Amino acid sequence: MKKTCYLILLLGICLASCTSYKRIPYIQNSDELKNIVQEKDLYDAHIMPKDLLTITVNCEDPEAAAPYNLVVQSILNNNSKTLTTQPSLMSYLVDNNGNIDFPSLGTIHVGGLTKSQAEEMIRQRLQPYFSKKFIVNVRMINYKISVLGEVARPNTYTISNEKVNIFEALALAGDLTIYGKRDGVKLIREDSEGKTEIIPLNLNDANIVNSPYYYLRQNDVLYVEPNKAKAKNSDIGQSTTLWFSATSIMISLTSLLYNILN
Repeated sequence: MKKTCYLILLLGICLASCTSYKRIPYIQNSDELKNIVQEKDLYDAHIMPKDLLTITVNCEDPEAAAPYNLVVQSILNNNSKTLTTQPSLMSYLVDNNGNIDFPSLGTIHVGGLTKSQAEEMIRQRLQPYFSKKFIVNVRMINYKISVLGEVARPNTYTISNEKVNIFEALALAGDLTIYGKRDGVKLIREDSEGKTEIIPLNLNDANIVNSPYYYLRQNDVLYVEPNKAKAKNSDIGQSTTLWFSATSIMISLTSLLYNILN
């Protein structure tokens, strides 16, 4: 009888372990994607309101390009002393309508354009001002994403190459902890009109690589939910704290009454 009980207990532990393991690996059904061929354009970030852009114009004639490569200097006051920092390239803040003000061109609409589309548009509009070949380069300098919840290093991260996918973002945050739910990740995204969308993601499913949400946009937030084990541990911790507090109060009251009565 005892052997039967032990076997049942061992079988239950094995089944529980297998069930738990199935929730751990990423992209589990990757074999299903081998025969699926999908043609899609390479990801390119779109410019959104409140983005900070640097725009440089390079030409064989530096003097012709100079009016479009504006620089600024910051002046700091430190203990009554005036300090001037090194000049830096001027940045352009995209307003709520997706516009910026650019030398010679005035107000131009860049919201919703990719970086390459914005470069081509500015190049075409500057063409009458140049007699020689020139190059326009647009960069986003505030491309940031945030990773929160059950990860090793929750934080906000600046992405220098303006391109990051979900797994790269989690790698920056030190990956999920043992309490993180691989099938319980939420992407919080705000569009150009200020509308917030919350998208559930399942990182166990290999099809995540074909999802339109696989690549993150600037200012996206990834939140990793805690699993049941973390929730139970949290409840146990709170209950234990309350129990110790109540016990301590009872001991103190008992000691006080004992001293008064004796």
